Amino acid sequence: MKNVAALSGRQPVTGPVAGASVPAGSAVADLSTRDRVTQLLLERGATTAAQLGSALGLSPAAIRRHLDAMLVDGDVTAREQTVRGSRGRGRPAKVFVLTDAARGRCGTHHYDNIATAALRWIARNSGTKAVEAFAADQVSALEDRCRAAMETAGDDPLARAEALAGALTAEGYAASASTIASGGQLCQHHCPVAHVAAEFPQLCEAETAVISRLVGTHVQRLATIAHGDGVCTTHIPAQPRAQSGRTVTTVRTDR
Repeated sequence: MKNVAALSGRQPVTGPVAGASVPAGSAVADLSTRDRVTQLLLERGATTAAQLGSALGLSPAAIRRHLDAMLVDGDVTAREQTVRGSRGRGRPAKVFVLTDAARGRCGTHHYDNIATAALRWIARNSGTKAVEAFAADQVSALEDRCRAAMETAGDDPLARAEALAGALTAEGYAASASTIASGGQLCQHHCPVAHVAAEFPQLCEAETAVISRLVGTHVQRLATIAHGDGVCTTHIPAQPRAQSGRTVTTVRTDR
C-alpha cells in the first residue's frame, strides 16, 4: 500500500558506502554486519543462526556474537523452530525474528499515529464504508503498477503469483512465492503499514482483494504482520474455484 506507506516515512537500512574498505572487527564492520542480518530477517522472517551465517559467509561463532548482541539490544527474539511431521533426536533449532522495535528502525512505522488518527477521523465522520473506499483507493495505483509488471506472466495463477512476488519486492514488500501441496503461497516479509492495519483491517482486505485480482483466482489470507504474525501469508488454491460475489476470504490463525 504505497501511498499509505508515504505517511510512514519509510527509509532503507543503511550501511557503509559501497566499495569502502571496512576493517574486520571494527565498530563500523559490526554495524554493517548487523544491518545485513536485519535485512535478511526482514526478507526471510524466522531464520536459524546457521542459515544466517551461511547466507552472510560467517562462522557459527561470528554470527552467534552478532545475534547475542542483537538479543541484548532487543532487536531480535529467539524461539524454537516449528517442526511439522516427524523429527529427529534432540531439541529443535532456534529461529530468530525481528522485534517490532527493530522493524520500526527500518522505517516501517514512523508517523503511524498520524495515519491512524486520520483513519479514525474518516471512520468517525463518514463511517466504515468510507474507510473501505479509502483503503481501496490507496492500493489502486499499486495494483496498476503490479499488473503492468505481470504482463508476460500468462494465465496460470501460480506463475502469476511468482511474477507478483517480484513486483511486490520491487515495491518494498520483500515478497516471495512458493509451490505447496495445496497450491501456492505468497509471502510478504515486510508491511509498511502494519501498526495502522492492526486497527483498520480494511487495509489488509483491500490488499488481499488486489492479490486475488492479479493472480486471477480466489485467495485466502492466512496470516498478517498486522495481527502479530511474522509474515503476511496468502494461500492460492491449485484449482481455481468459481466464486459468486466477493472473492476474498481472510482467516485469522493465532500462533
